Amino acid sequence: MRRNVLPGLNLSLGITLFYVGLIVVLPLAALIFKASSLGFAEYWTIVSSPRSVASYRVTALAALAATIFNLFFGLALAWVLTRYRFPGRRIIDAMVDLPFALPTAVAGISLTALFSANGWFGSVLSDIGIKVAYTPLGIMIAMCFTSLPFIVRTVQPVLEDLDPALEEAAQSLGGSDWTIFRTVILPLLAPALLAGTSLSFARSLGEFGAIIFIAGNQPMSTEITALLIFIRLEEYDYQAAAAIASVLLLTAFAMLAVTNWLQARALRYTVKG
Repeated sequence: MRRNVLPGLNLSLGITLFYVGLIVVLPLAALIFKASSLGFAEYWTIVSSPRSVASYRVTALAALAATIFNLFFGLALAWVLTRYRFPGRRIIDAMVDLPFALPTAVAGISLTALFSANGWFGSVLSDIGIKVAYTPLGIMIAMCFTSLPFIVRTVQPVLEDLDPALEEAAQSLGGSDWTIFRTVILPLLAPALLAGTSLSFARSLGEFGAIIFIAGNQPMSTEITALLIFIRLEEYDYQAAAAIASVLLLTAFAMLAVTNWLQARALRYTVKG
């Protein structure tokens, strides 16, 4: 009689599938069903309206800028936390997870207080002509804050598990620090960087609470797509809300599919190398 490797596999698998179906599949199915109740012409009119397109542009550009910033800053932060020991390191390491524990509305209020014209940072930036609160720059900063842990926490374990012998061998062959990082370390980090970047971008696309307080929420200027969906829900226009939400859903799925493909290619390249 063939036995399962894990005891209770059938039960645990059943519970897992039920949980995924209830928490993930069912809401997504309801969203798709609501959006599909519209005819194509009506659906296209909603998702391609000037206000909707403007919200896509604001959301996508801010999310892209935040993700690019987090890619470099998150990698540098993970590198410092992994490779160096200094006073306060554990505190900084714990603070990386703060966006996970802090309610996003609290984060939005805090960022607005800091970057408003009379805030600690905003007053200094205003003196040199940079306005943050109620501008697209404020949206980007809020996205950076909420999505940074995804990159740090995906890259950090890989850095910790890297074999020091690889770097020592490269050093013995005369490689400079930059050459070692570019040719030895970076290819090994590529799958984790891709995963963290995709998660960071997806989180930025759907962020709501941390943004609405600092964005200004001006239609055609600083209105994000998540807020437009919320406005349509408040107007009891559930079909329009579902249609606009489906655009974000399809964008996130497409991005994750491309990222998984790139990640698989990077893994194959690493194994062959």
